[in-house]
This record gives sequence, C-alpha cells and structure tokens, in this order.
Amino acid sequence: MSTLSQWQLRAAFAARLSGMYGREVPAYTTLVDVSQEVNEDVLRAQGADAERLGSISRVTAERHGAIRVGTPRELGQVARVFAALGMHPVGFYDLREAAASAVPVVSTAFRPVDGDELARNPFRVFTSMLTPADPRFFDPGLRARLENFLASRELFPPELLTLADRAAADRGLPHEEAERFLELAVGAFELSPEPVDKAWYETLERVSAVAADIGGVRSTHINHLTPRVLDIDELYRRMTERGIEMIDTIQGPPAWRGPDVLLRQTSFRALAEPRAMRTPDGDVVSGALRVRFGEVEARGIALTRAGRALYDKLLALVDEESSRAEPGASRAEVARSVWERHMPATEEELAAQGLAYFTYQVAADRPRDGGPVPESVSELVRRGWVRAEPVVYEDFLPRSAAGIFQSNLTSEGTRHSEQEGTAYDAGWLSEAIGREVLDPFALYEQEQHRSLTRVARELGVDGSLI
Repeated sequence: MSTLSQWQLRAAFAARLSGMYGREVPAYTTLVDVSQEVNEDVLRAQGADAERLGSISRVTAERHGAIRVGTPRELGQVARVFAALGMHPVGFYDLREAAASAVPVVSTAFRPVDGDELARNPFRVFTSMLTPADPRFFDPGLRARLENFLASRELFPPELLTLADRAAADRGLPHEEAERFLELAVGAFELSPEPVDKAWYETLERVSAVAADIGGVRSTHINHLTPRVLDIDELYRRMTERGIEMIDTIQGPPAWRGPDVLLRQTSFRALAEPRAMRTPDGDVVSGALRVRFGEVEARGIALTRAGRALYDKLLALVDEESSRAEPGASRAEVARSVWERHMPATEEELAAQGLAYFTYQVAADRPRDGGPVPESVSELVRRGWVRAEPVVYEDFLPRSAAGIFQSNLTSEGTRHSEQEGTAYDAGWLSEAIGREVLDPFALYEQEQHRSLTRVARELGVDGSLI
C-alpha cells in the first residue's frame, strides 16, 4: 500500500484547503490569479533575479493560512493536526500589545523548520488563541460565560486527532488513511452552516470582533489564506483596478531601492457573508458577518536580532516623522525616506554589518592560485571564494498582523487599558500545548552556522576563523 509522507500530506492539505476556501470566498480565487499573473510578469522582466528568494515553483505553491481558537486545549489539538504535516510552532506573537484596537489574542505559527522541507512545501498557519483571562477585555462574569462556552465545544473530531498522532509518529500515512485524514482536516476548517447565537455573538462583538469570531460560534474556520507575490505594490494596483476593495496600506517595510527584508502584507477587506442567526426567542433569521478576508504577502530576507532591532527602531522613527510631516505627505513616503537614510542598501552591507542571515557555499570558480584563504566571511565573499544566498524570512511581524486584523474590524471594540494585562509568553504557550514553541532567530542562526561549517570544512580552515 502506498504511503504519503508528511510533506506530501502538507502539500495536499494546502492545495485542498485552497480549493475549499476559493469556493467559499470567490475573491480569494481572484487574488490567487492576479498573484500568479504578477509573478509571471516579474519572472519575465527579471529572470533569475526574481528567484533570489525562492524558486518560482516554491513561490507559486506557497500559502499561509490563519485560524483562531479559544483555549490552550484547542491550541494543543491544532498542534497535533499540524504535527502530522511536519509543522512545528515557531515564534510567539502578542497581538494584544501590537494593536491599538481590541485584539485579545496571542499567537504562534505552525510551519516546517528544515530547509529541505521548506523547499518542498513551505505551508504555514498563523494560529491565534483567545485570552479570556485578560481583564482589560473580559470582566469576571463574561470571562466565566466565555470559558464555559469554549469548554463545551469540540472543534476537532477524535478520529482526526488519532490519525494525526499516527501520521506524526510514523512520518506519514497509508493512502487510504491519508485520504480520510485530509477529508477530516479540511472539513474542520470549513465555515459551519450552524446558526450563530445572535445575542451571544453581539455580546462578544462589543468587546472585540475577533473575540466574537473565536468565542461566538461553536466551530473554527480558515480566516484567510495567503498567496505569495513577487511585487506586492503591483498586485495592490491590479486588484484595485478589478474593483476589489483593498485595505488602506501595505503593512511592513516600505517599497524602496534596497533589498526586501522581512515581510510585506496587505489584503482585500473582509466581505459581508450571509450567516444564519438564532434570535433569543429561537427563530432563525438571515444575517451577515464580516470575518474572512484575502491576504497576500511578499517575503524578504530574514534579519538577525540586530537587524530586527534596527527595523523596530526605524518603525518608531517613521511614526515620529509621520506625526510632524508636511500635509499631503504619505506615511509610505516618510518610511521610504527613513529606510534610505538608515537601512543598508545592499545584501553585502546587510551581511557585513551582521543585520541579515545568509547561507554560504564555496564557489566553483573560486581562486585557485595557491594564495591564502581569506580570514573573514565578508572577504571570502568579496574575493569570490564563497557565494552568499539570502535566507528567506519564514515568519511574521506582530505589528503587521495586528494592522491587518485592525483594517478588517467593524469597530475598535472595548479595551480597559487602566487594568493590568495577563502575562503570556513563549514559555507559557509551550507548556500549555505540550510542545516547545521554537525561537525563529535560533532556527535562522542554525541554518547560517551549518552552511559556514561546510565552507570551513571544504576550504580546510579552522571554523573559528569564519
């Protein structure tokens, strides 16, 4: 009997999820089509340079999804489903602190971590968990009602979890079991036709539309599914031309003449979708909710801790300069000016200043005149001994994620900032779900270090010199 490996399960799940979401949200299919058009045009115009941050086959297949759950128990079950697909929790994101609006969630992202696995299929899912214990959003009475509601629901059927655990243990599933697993897994993220309790949903919606989307219904669903595009500014323009209402901005670093870093994201606005609503007297009426939107992303180079500190500093500087900019000056123009004054304008400078991650390999056409091997990475690259390849940023930015969430909210919600918030961190989340939430910086550092170790071995030099 044929067996599907974990990466094949992951690729099949991503493809089927994309098909399901396209049927439920037709504008998503338009987004994918326009993304592919833009990517093909960029590839024709730039040739090999267009694939500097990943092959076109990888970029075309690439998706990230987003889901929301209510409790550590539910998040732990999500972790089991994604473990079947070779995906691990990476990074901790506190959107409560990143958002001006009421967004009472903390998040992690499930994704592959091995370079070969990422190359095969880099599917990732940004997964948010509600924080009912945070008194800034939920008073004791509402917290108790919410926790009781969440405890009474079942998001993932036992059969799905059993198959997931088997796939994780065996690193794959026989074909028949794989089909059943995929059927159940995709079904778990479909939008449920079950009527929504109108009064309960509206109670939570007064606190936060995100809280209502998570805790106001008895199921979860894919919140958005994101293709990757090579020119997000062109994508934004073409979507607008087609009459698709986009959010006001592209989140993340600005468009500028230097290398792309980290992550840029935008989306079309959440659509009003018909939903059955149950009134307090038991009648079922037709209503509409705005909870699902179409996000798109452009990925850049992963920054080191020092590079990320510079990025955060520049964002603060953009905020400051935007607040006193001349009337008519856009934030994008201010950001571009800040970047061009303070961000290194080439990959070589980013690497030399230790601001970004690269992998290194010995050049086939390196000098062979018997001269001494250069003693630093930058000299090895400059003199043609070694080639540097940028490491793609595989993760997320809390401020950008919060910006996307905020842009698709129907109201600001309610936040009592005078209260002290409940503390959450990566350690708490690791304990809650029973598996380590990995540090993305450590993963990038390991990837870079392994490549340098290979270079040192091939060149016959002491690794410490490199």
